[in-house]
Amino acid sequence: MRLRPRSALVLALASVAGLLMFAWPLLVPAGAALAGSAGAPLLFALLLPLVLAVVLAELADGGIEVSALALLGVLSAVNAGLRALGAGLVGVETVFFLLVLAGRVLGPGFGFVLGCTSLLASAVLTAGVGPWLPFQMVAAGWVGLGAGLLPRRPRGRAEVALLTGYAVVAALGFGLLMNLWGWPLATAGTGASYVAGAPLADNLGRLLLYSALTSLGWDVGRAVTTAVGVLLAGPAVLAGLRRVVRRTSFAPPADAPPADDPADDPADEPPADDPPADDPAGGAPGGRMAG
Repeated sequence: MRLRPRSALVLALASVAGLLMFAWPLLVPAGAALAGSAGAPLLFALLLPLVLAVVLAELADGGIEVSALALLGVLSAVNAGLRALGAGLVGVETVFFLLVLAGRVLGPGFGFVLGCTSLLASAVLTAGVGPWLPFQMVAAGWVGLGAGLLPRRPRGRAEVALLTGYAVVAALGFGLLMNLWGWPLATAGTGASYVAGAPLADNLGRLLLYSALTSLGWDVGRAVTTAVGVLLAGPAVLAGLRRVVRRTSFAPPADAPPADDPADDPADEPPADDPPADDPAGGAPGGRMAG
């Protein structure tokens, strides 16, 4: 999915708005209307879907080919099924490795949309719909977006190593963002509780302590699961997605390198040179008559 300049601008502005909706507890000064308001996360849960709707409508208006839309539906369904496999297991999150690989091949716009649709579909499938869902969709969208923005040059083992490292960082970052959403709603009165209007460094330390005490096991498990998935399935999935891109009507991102080495796909190898054709009259090659 190619991003037009206007679509890229809308996506960037929406990402900034989403980040502010996540990070408001760290930014509001003492005495502000939002400070100490337990309803602020719920208010943002109502506003964030509107931001998502604007972004998705703008990306669709930029022209999503039928083949890209079909691939989006297939990958969203696969990701929803993969997430259901890990439901109930501590830290086992099988949804992110495919999101990283697809964002890498198909670009940041496709990666963002796939992250949103994958989490929405999996929430419906696993009865996980709630006020946290819009925040999960945006955070997962950023995972796919970031994968599409990684340097394009590394290939082969270097590319898999790059994506594995990114998968670990993205999985831990997803957990931290989701803690940032729910942290102000947590029970007050502990050293890890949110303090309205406290200095940024103070509240940031409390957030990190809260994350370590409540979700570190989940976050590390998610990072390990995602990294292992990229390591084991990465080469095959990357090659398969690039082959799909080549053989369908929609183009890869404008800054993408050649999709695959020709040696990877015998069908793409140039045909061998044909020998010179014989003379129609039965003569020898080159138009000379046989003696």
